Amino acid sequence: METPQENDPDFMMSLARGLAVLRCFADEQRPMTIAQASRLTGLSRPAVRRCLHTLVSLGYAARDESRYTLRPKALALGYAYLSSNTLAQRAQPLLDRLRDDIHESCSLGVLEEGEVYYVARAEASRIMSISLRVGSRLPLYATSMGRVLLSALPRAEQEAYLRTSAIAPLTGRTQTDPATLLEVFRNVAEQEYAIVDQELEPGLRSIAVPVRNRSGVTIAALNIGTQAARVSMADLRARLLPALRRVARDIGAS
Repeated sequence: METPQENDPDFMMSLARGLAVLRCFADEQRPMTIAQASRLTGLSRPAVRRCLHTLVSLGYAARDESRYTLRPKALALGYAYLSSNTLAQRAQPLLDRLRDDIHESCSLGVLEEGEVYYVARAEASRIMSISLRVGSRLPLYATSMGRVLLSALPRAEQEAYLRTSAIAPLTGRTQTDPATLLEVFRNVAEQEYAIVDQELEPGLRSIAVPVRNRSGVTIAALNIGTQAARVSMADLRARLLPALRRVARDIGAS
């Protein structure tokens, strides 16, 4: 089946392949072989080899026998976004202050390609088995920020997301039934916050609210993540939700 890009004379397939190879380093967070990158990207081994050879030649990657790693120069690619994104720049000091006030980790995320992308984060302590940082991506359906972002979409777009995404249980508590998730999105839109209780990872509890611009459009989500054994659901709503909403208003107003 042809893709829209194949009919676009201005689309650079070689650039798309190189970016796909770069992205798989972020997904794996480890040195990779040509075979591993080929499996992750779906590209042929010769195509991956040429991409990696080019990245090494330009100084973005390094080769150690059969394994490849990114070099510090690759940081410039991500920094270009952060340095030009006013939302992330203005939000970071507010997230730092919120973390210091409540002694919990907090993050700002946006909707991108069917996932929630972390664009700012202030970490109080490590509460997940995976390391979260700016640039991390998580599924929308099983995260509090993701549900806030989905709840702001029209119903047709929510249904399309559930129909085309891989909705799989991540823990024994993960909600995967499409009809139930649509009802969850409706409730989140009404109450203007989302709580996810150990659906993404056992022991992790989080709460998120929308960040709206001056026109009232949801442009991001702000969340607080904490340990379920330490912070109750009642405490999430009574203590953390008001602080979260206050900071979300400040970010939106800026």
